[in-house]
Amino acid sequence: MNICFIGGGNMASAMIGGLLGKGFAAQQISVVEIDAASHERLISRYGIFVLAEQNQQTIRKCGVVVLAVKPQQMETVAIQLGPNLSAGTIVLSIAAGIRINDLAKWLDHGSQGFVLVRAMPNTPALVGAGMTGLYSFPLKEMLTQQQRECIEAIVGAIGEFVWIQGDDDMNAVTAVSGSGPAYFFYFIEALEQAGKELGLPEQTARKLALETALGAARLAHESTEDPATLRTRVTSKNGTTERALLSMEANHVRQHIITAVKAAAARAKEMGDELGGA
Repeated sequence: MNICFIGGGNMASAMIGGLLGKGFAAQQISVVEIDAASHERLISRYGIFVLAEQNQQTIRKCGVVVLAVKPQQMETVAIQLGPNLSAGTIVLSIAAGIRINDLAKWLDHGSQGFVLVRAMPNTPALVGAGMTGLYSFPLKEMLTQQQRECIEAIVGAIGEFVWIQGDDDMNAVTAVSGSGPAYFFYFIEALEQAGKELGLPEQTARKLALETALGAARLAHESTEDPATLRTRVTSKNGTTERALLSMEANHVRQHIITAVKAAAARAKEMGDELGGA
């Protein structure tokens, strides 16, 4: 399976590193990257074939094409790419906000018969701990086993994944996990700031905040109990944890988080409308 990335930014770089780490050969991977500095960085870091522009011969040899350009560039790139694709090619888009129907229109899917997949990875992919939501056109149930295994091998190289059913679900995925790391960074920032205001040295406060976040996430991930039960288990009656949580509840922190995530989902839908011309 040969894979061609259109765009060589951070997420593409994370995927390439993950694929190589999972046993893919450098000769199986190529990248189209117009930025000269990124061009050289990719060659130096991974030893892969990097082009400065789309090449029909190279793309036609690839069973998978990963669209990793900025959402605002996608229409132009997809229109250029469409005529170079072969029937049966898997086109995987990781651009936020680009609806699969718009991508199909720009690629002229009906006349080519290739498989379209929309994916939403997140930045922990950079350390192999990403979470990706994905769905396909035709739907997952209509893909061959080989096509599904191919798609899952690519996104699985950077972490975990879930299959979903459509653009509305993808807006939710974008809001929860696509944007989600920033929410946790925000909380870590606040926890660190609280530690400093309580008199701890900056590095001590940061280490406490980071390691606590990491440990809590790991415990929640490995436990058979849900987060609410885990929270209850560490909240002693009239203790320090209860006092902090009561303060958060009094200030409606939970509802503010839910409202913020819904705002992100609404923005994801708006981006689809804007970029797709709805």
